Amino acid sequence: MARNEARGDAGVEGNSRLTAQVAVILLLLLFVVGLTVPVAHSQTRWHVFLGVLVIPPVLLKVASTTWRFVKYYAGSRAYRRKGPPMLVLRLLGPIVVVLTLTLLFSGVGLVVGAPRSLRPLLSQIHHASFLLWFVVMTIHVLGHLRETASLAPRDFLRRRGRAVTGAFARPVATLLSVGIGLVCAWAILPYVTAAGYLSR
Repeated sequence: MARNEARGDAGVEGNSRLTAQVAVILLLLLFVVGLTVPVAHSQTRWHVFLGVLVIPPVLLKVASTTWRFVKYYAGSRAYRRKGPPMLVLRLLGPIVVVLTLTLLFSGVGLVVGAPRSLRPLLSQIHHASFLLWFVVMTIHVLGHLRETASLAPRDFLRRRGRAVTGAFARPVATLLSVGIGLVCAWAILPYVTAAGYLSR
């Protein structure tokens, strides 16, 4: 029983470390994306490139947090012992996910796939979701900042890194998501000029 509990707690810790590592990468990438927002009309290609780049890391973070959510509410003892985030952060979590996905994929829709007649509506959704997303994301980041700063480097610290299996796989998965993002971002660039995204 004690061995199973230790294995379960290690799984929780591993999930938390992965979430924190992806969060750090996303903070850096989203900061750079944010720098392109004021000049999105004149620097369309950079804005689109960086916006698409963050999608795979975002999906990885959504997957890791969804895993914790499912395990907790499915009654996993290990996740129950860890407990849920603060109530405010728990309530904001699904809103952050919905707004983030709406923001990113409405942007992608403006570049590829959306009929020209729907682009004004999609543009409004993109801009409105950004304003709402910025507010809730600020609260989300501040609420998790201390935990993220504590967990993210643990796989790179010898004593703590070796205690939990997957210390090599988690950083690899994080970097792989960025690599996939780079491929997707490069692949979408030819559509930017053709779509006239944000430059019409």
